[in-house]
Amino acid sequence: MSLIKVVNVSKTYQGGEGAVNALRNINLEVSEGQFLALLGPSGSGKSTLLSVLGALNPPTEGEVSIDEISIYGLDDERRADFRHEYVGFVFQQYQLIPYLTALENVMLPLAITKYSEKEQKNMAQNVLEKVGLGKKSNRLPNQLSGGEQNRVAIARAIVNEPAILFADEPTGSLDSKTAKEILELFQSLNKDGQTIIMVTHNLENLAYVSRSITIRDGSIDTKPGLRIGGVS
Repeated sequence: MSLIKVVNVSKTYQGGEGAVNALRNINLEVSEGQFLALLGPSGSGKSTLLSVLGALNPPTEGEVSIDEISIYGLDDERRADFRHEYVGFVFQQYQLIPYLTALENVMLPLAITKYSEKEQKNMAQNVLEKVGLGKKSNRLPNQLSGGEQNRVAIARAIVNEPAILFADEPTGSLDSKTAKEILELFQSLNKDGQTIIMVTHNLENLAYVSRSITIRDGSIDTKPGLRIGGVS
């Protein structure tokens, strides 16, 4: 059974020079436990697709279902609750709060949960240890390297144990050594069962994923291409 099912999804933006078709008739299924890379050049629509899949950006046409829930059939409040329960996001700009420690940043998604403050601290500390930052939990973001800040952002995204982790160019601003470490962390999370969908333009990143698709001009490129892990 597919965890994510996308049927005939299109997204059109109205601009000063007319309509822009960011996505065109996308059909896609993603199984639980996959590590999927969305490839494509700048402006191809891959980040738009990620935002649609992540319940952030309603499509103009079509349907997106996650765990058999039609996410854009939900009202705004219920969809916000859905995002909190089902998805985690990692962005290229880590969006950490500069005056909060790593631990406090990771605790942020837990603020509206039923957990006590002690439980929230324990959960955040445990996930920081999982990403290799257990000993730096009390440091502020400006006391951490770029790669370490990225790990804090990943920890924050997974502290709620979401069904799906979305990552938009998570290694785009990192040097090659640090990028490799982050991708190995994603791969480790995926081996533990985490479903991951990652936007990237870097073909070298395909060595870490279980499946890849290419977006061109808002559509899925159906031409035969590189196969990763036996799945194209």
